[in-house]
Amino acid sequence: MKDGYAIVSRFIGSHNFSTEDRQSEDYYATNPIAAEWLDKIEDLNNRIWECACGEGHLAKVFIRNGHEVMSTDLIDRGFGRGGVDFLKCREMFYGDIVTNPPYKYAQEFVEHALELIPEGHKVCMFLKVQFLEGKSRKEFFKRLPPKTVWVSSSRIGCYTNGVMKKTSSMLALAWYVWEKGYHGDTIIKWFN
Repeated sequence: MKDGYAIVSRFIGSHNFSTEDRQSEDYYATNPIAAEWLDKIEDLNNRIWECACGEGHLAKVFIRNGHEVMSTDLIDRGFGRGGVDFLKCREMFYGDIVTNPPYKYAQEFVEHALELIPEGHKVCMFLKVQFLEGKSRKEFFKRLPPKTVWVSSSRIGCYTNGVMKKTSSMLALAWYVWEKGYHGDTIIKWFN
């Protein structure tokens, strides 16, 4: 019955991962095309902190596009500086913070990132569209509204353990962009 449940759940989209267990550190690398799109649709600061860099799938794009990128991750995956717990960092960062955070800590990543940047700088998080849901999340969005949510009109994949394979993604994802100090309504836009 478990296999039948997994097949039905994947088909209707109520289950956002395959029949295998979730990756233990919540490591789902983002297709680099997501960074290419973000760099086209948002005016990013030249300095970027990719604080959950994994193997550098996003950071390498920003570097190639001329940004100065600080890359850190809790786990050393051979790119950037490993062993850095972003949620324990206290030093101000004078640039934009951009990442695909571990989903189970997404809200904490957003709140903490906004504490670490000055007014006018951005926090850009690549998250599920369903991040918009929930009563407690509603209160979070009232307190800290994103300036823009860029919904991907094509499914951009995230890959277990960074293994890029050609499969269609079941997830609808978006770039959520907060600008510190912004207090207006959130604008929803689409890209790709």
